[in-house]
Amino acid sequence: MSRHVPISRRTVLQGLGTAISLPLLDAMLPSFSWAAAAAETQPIRMAFLYVPNGMHMPDWTPEKEGANFDIGPILKPVQKYKDKMTVLSGLTLNGARALGDGGGDHARSVAAFLTGAHPKKTSGADIQNGASVDQVAAEKIGNLTRLPSLELGMEASAQSGRCDSGYSCVYTSNMSWRTENSPVAKEVNPAAVFDRLFGGADKLESSKAKAKRDEYRKSVIDFALEDANDLRLKLGGKDRTKLDEYLYAIRDIERRLADAEKLRGREPDVPDYPRPEGVPADFEEHMKLLFDLMALSLQTDSTRVASFMYANAGSNRGYRNIEVPEGHHDLSHHGNNKEKQRSISKINQYHTSLLKYFLDKLDGVKEQNSTLLDNCMVVYGSGISDGNRHNHDDLPIALFGSGRGTIKTGRHLRFEKETPLTNLYLSMLDRMGAPVKQLGDSTGRLPKLDG
Repeated sequence: MSRHVPISRRTVLQGLGTAISLPLLDAMLPSFSWAAAAAETQPIRMAFLYVPNGMHMPDWTPEKEGANFDIGPILKPVQKYKDKMTVLSGLTLNGARALGDGGGDHARSVAAFLTGAHPKKTSGADIQNGASVDQVAAEKIGNLTRLPSLELGMEASAQSGRCDSGYSCVYTSNMSWRTENSPVAKEVNPAAVFDRLFGGADKLESSKAKAKRDEYRKSVIDFALEDANDLRLKLGGKDRTKLDEYLYAIRDIERRLADAEKLRGREPDVPDYPRPEGVPADFEEHMKLLFDLMALSLQTDSTRVASFMYANAGSNRGYRNIEVPEGHHDLSHHGNNKEKQRSISKINQYHTSLLKYFLDKLDGVKEQNSTLLDNCMVVYGSGISDGNRHNHDDLPIALFGSGRGTIKTGRHLRFEKETPLTNLYLSMLDRMGAPVKQLGDSTGRLPKLDG
């Protein structure tokens, strides 16, 4: 133990228009029963990462169940996290099925992914879906953090328009829903996320500070430097090291944001990809910046609930950087063509390689005798299984982290046919301290998670 003067868990570094939340430090823990207090102080966080167009399931699903499961090609990039991973097979998203409404599987797969509801088929303003698991958690425990939840993604959310077989674009681009009529738009601009995380409470003061910072090219840390130096005097050696590493990470993100701003005028490698204005032109750098910010938001307990969309429903982006220039959605309708299936699997593997970047960030943050990843529950998957069939049963779902030891990881679990995906969410909400009796089509808690 290396602490000097006890400090509050809610301590922030303040400066002109700046409020920098801090990671958990030893000095924030009660002095009595230090080891036990450390374990109880770690909050559980959860995040939901959505990928479009399903998976090439033969390269996703392990053949063996239990602890000796095999890692297929798609999960190979995250093999180092096998012991912190739970692959969940057999889960179903019934609300994404047609249920008499005809086409629109892509729109329904996003809208139902976190809600378990069947969205009303409309392209007008009379949208109707259901409250999503992240927003249920935000409503119950959001008062404990600066931000109740954080919604991020690579493509902007739409609030109107017709996108998929008569479904509103609202459904295809929003997976977080505060109520059945109120989607929560995601943020795609890393600079805006940064300002939201590290700006002060006074928005007018924050905007003035940002203008001054831009004029003098100063970091948010420069404005809070006096506070940071005062805090260092109260910390032990281990905490000072942790603080310095954290502040370096913030400076690094600022530098990369500045570099991205210089390159905004350059077109991305795929000119037909609808890149949102004001974000890095490079797809991978854009995603990594957002992942860095999401990891920082969880590390500092700025929020305990986050969601991320790799792309909106039915994304037809090509990936020239991995030598797959064809559109993702077009390839997903492979018609059992082997070459197209190989290309789909290649895209799936690329997506999980980016997931690894996020997991590396979480696992690199030490929290006493565990890591940030250990204290998280990160759901990764899609609301479609095979993109060619548009089926919504036996979904590709993987869970990373043990929720502070409440989930037995390192296993492949197969559940009974038609087990609702929302049963997993009820189990997660219990662990978050935000229990509910029902979510969408849930029928109960998911068994076997704790062993």
